[in-house]
Amino acid sequence: MSTLIQNVLTLVGRVLIALLFIPAGLMKITGFAGTVGYIASVGLPLPEVGAVVAIIVELVVATAFLLGFKTKESAFILAVFTFVASIFFHNYWALPADQQMIPQLLFFKNMAVTGALLMLTALGGGHWTLDEKLSKA
Repeated sequence: MSTLIQNVLTLVGRVLIALLFIPAGLMKITGFAGTVGYIASVGLPLPEVGAVVAIIVELVVATAFLLGFKTKESAFILAVFTFVASIFFHNYWALPADQQMIPQLLFFKNMAVTGALLMLTALGGGHWTLDEKLSKA
């Protein structure tokens, strides 16, 4: 595969993955009280702190990932965040069988995203990144 195609694919991959996080972070800001309530509803402590952490990860870290700044580190943070959030918020195994389908789909979608992020942690975000530009400066 040519370097050009690899660069295009890694850029498109970063954009598509960032589309999961950045809008979600914006919605958490505009609906902060609802986010706090949702976090509290699953029994997590310090829901306000959790909401702020989620906003930072979904906006700041995902934007860094999108731009290819500290790509491996930001991919790893997003992977851990996605994995942990899935355990608490898509725990289909705790639901009655007739209510499991959508949470189960969301859980396994998030596991696939986690896998993609772990691959980017290992391999990096390609050459069209701020990391690449900064390394040449």
